[in-house]
Amino acid sequence: MRYVDGYVLPVPKKKLATYRRMAQKAGTIWREHGALEYRECTGDDLKVKFGVPFPRLAKAKPGETVVFSWIVYKSRAHRDRVNAKVMKDPRITGMCDSNRCRST
Repeated sequence: MRYVDGYVLPVPKKKLATYRRMAQKAGTIWREHGALEYRECTGDDLKVKFGVPFPRLAKAKPGETVVFSWIVYKSRAHRDRVNAKVMKDPRITGMCDSNRCRST
């Protein structure tokens, strides 16, 4: 069975183009290091009547939209190996050094 890391995060609408460029670079890097898939989706019609709506889940503020992202791996062990390589990649550390991302 495949292993998936998924994320829901708020992004200011005015910074969505910047986020998209960063996500495209990150997706390339993750796939170069072995991820099977890397997907980023922006919310549009988020007023649902069932479940927990993504904006509430992500604590989105006015002027923000929600991005739902996921990365697919062969297994948990494969994910751990890929992420270890990604976190050492200077292209990713450069993104974080310029304060465009945070460590968790």
